[in-house]
Amino acid sequence: MNNHRVSHNRLAFTFYARMLAFFFIWLAVYFLPAGTFAYWEAWVVLAILFIPMLVSFNFWLKKDPELLERRLKRREKETEQQWIIKIFSVLFILTFLLPGFDRRFGWSAVPVVVVLAADVFVLLGYGLCFLTIYQNRYASRTVEVEQEQHITSSGLYTVVRHPMYLGVLVMCLALPLGLGSYWALVPALLVIPTLIARILNEEAVLSRELPGYQEYMGMTRYRLIPGVW
Repeated sequence: MNNHRVSHNRLAFTFYARMLAFFFIWLAVYFLPAGTFAYWEAWVVLAILFIPMLVSFNFWLKKDPELLERRLKRREKETEQQWIIKIFSVLFILTFLLPGFDRRFGWSAVPVVVVLAADVFVLLGYGLCFLTIYQNRYASRTVEVEQEQHITSSGLYTVVRHPMYLGVLVMCLALPLGLGSYWALVPALLVIPTLIARILNEEAVLSRELPGYQEYMGMTRYRLIPGVW
């Protein structure tokens, strides 16, 4: 029981320390380029990103702390994945940085209704990621095969092989509009080939190391977008 409590406390400390650090980082990323705190679109996006994250963390801390352990791991073992993550991180940061400059210099004029619709899609994308983790407790931040890992072939995984990446894609494409910027769609769209490269490498790893994965690929045809790819 004591070890269980210590593990919970350690996970909570690690998570909240990261959350606090990221919160101040994103404050700087959003509002320094904008030159003002009067940027309501950024405040709404911050709430959409951080509040569900806090709720889901506490849910998983009670339900499955081992899953959180895996989700908090950040180091990729595959060299190709390390490069993909670096490229993805640059594009992701640009997607957040550009809207602030856009706000300051007035490059875009995104209607409020479009901003609010995009916010809904950001939340839906996050919900898709949460549901993916709920249906597959081996869904990790890193590409690797765990001991005793088995294939999840039900729920969302009958529609596409990588539903979490679909959720990430929805969020990335909606975030620029949610932040009131058309120009930020440029780096957001470049996320697509980055995700494709990650998926192809991940499937090579899973086909090599996870028994039955090749059979699963034959059952679920589409990787990311139903009817497309």
